[in-house]
Amino acid sequence: MREATNAGARKKRTDEPAAGEQPAGTLVDAEVDESPAAGPTRVGSRRQLAYLGLCLVLIGLNLRTVFSSFSAVLPEVTAQAALPGWAVVVLTTVPVTLLGVFAPLAPVLARRFGAERVLLGAMAVLTAGLLLRPVELPGASHLPGLLAGTAACGAAIALCNVLLPGLVKRDFPHRLGLMGGLYTTAICASAALGAGFTYPVYTASGEWTLALWFWAAPAAVVLLLFLPVALRQPRIRHQAVRDGVNVWRSAVAWQVTIFMVLQAMMSFSVFAWLAPILRERGVDGATAGLIVSVCIVLQMLGSLFAPALAARFRDQRAINTVVALMTGGGFALSIFGPLDLVWVWAGLLGLGQGSLTAVALTMIMLRTRDGHTAAHLSGMMQGVGYGLGSTGTLMVGQLHQATGSFTAAGVLFLVVGLLAAVFGYRAGRNRYVS
Repeated sequence: MREATNAGARKKRTDEPAAGEQPAGTLVDAEVDESPAAGPTRVGSRRQLAYLGLCLVLIGLNLRTVFSSFSAVLPEVTAQAALPGWAVVVLTTVPVTLLGVFAPLAPVLARRFGAERVLLGAMAVLTAGLLLRPVELPGASHLPGLLAGTAACGAAIALCNVLLPGLVKRDFPHRLGLMGGLYTTAICASAALGAGFTYPVYTASGEWTLALWFWAAPAAVVLLLFLPVALRQPRIRHQAVRDGVNVWRSAVAWQVTIFMVLQAMMSFSVFAWLAPILRERGVDGATAGLIVSVCIVLQMLGSLFAPALAARFRDQRAINTVVALMTGGGFALSIFGPLDLVWVWAGLLGLGQGSLTAVALTMIMLRTRDGHTAAHLSGMMQGVGYGLGSTGTLMVGQLHQATGSFTAAGVLFLVVGLLAAVFGYRAGRNRYVS
């Protein structure tokens, strides 16, 4: 029965999506260059396949809480743990930087151990990092635990970011629209949950440490759920096969990648700084968390509709420009626009950012002709995009330290939004990486 199920899954991998399904254009298989080709996850029945799908979606539901949960209680952590200014900047920057540093390692580890086992290990590291973050070491402060735990979380999330889309695409070729939508929605929901529930947990418990420890529980549950699936997979050693064009020498690839860098600068700054920005403007902690959650929920709407809209056009210059300006403008207005309209600014930011992130990722498929080139462009975008994209959170922190307010950061986001519009316009031209 198991072999028959997997044989059917292999056959379906090459089929087109079912009628009425939208192809999950942003799901790039990072293992496409492996020899022998990586096969679907082995399952024994449809029920086990559904169980696998549930596990993959739940993994996605844990990939952004580390960012938004910390920012939701940042003033409390800073005051009660007596964090120096440099530590706050590092803690908001390091996890994003590590997304770029560890992204290239994911395919290498998958070839040696298998994608499922690497995902399992990443979830174990993520759980450990979430548990370590609030720990106060004997004779020391909370800072070592915060630094080490945050770094572990960033490394683990980087591996999941790279490998999870390929598993979703490979194991559910007949339900790409459904599973792709559930996967991307779960990631957005992860950020929204972290922003919306962390401060209420702090209010109920009176301890910021408990508010951060809270997010280790769902990660641990998913780790246990995914454990039997990962351990059931056979160990097959794969070799790397170089195919596709050299994206590092392509002007189109660099335009798309810089577009990704600029959107990442704004995207992760929302997770790291929007709640502290609102609280500095006089919004209470619970309301600030709710505003950020609504902003991220609106990101889900943008991410659902923008890729399909972008794919309908001959080129994507117009949509890339509009969503970049919406994002930069919404972020800047959240900082120095009238506070009475803060929900409007947050809504503009949410719709713009969700659409911007989605169309930036959609460029991977629209600007490439084959899966190998798409995988290489995806690796380039994640490595460079997240690595340099972390400078956004870094600059916001440094500007706040230097000026004592977030006003300068508002000007920064106007500039970044304009640059994103310029490179989005260039990346949106109907050309291919070659």
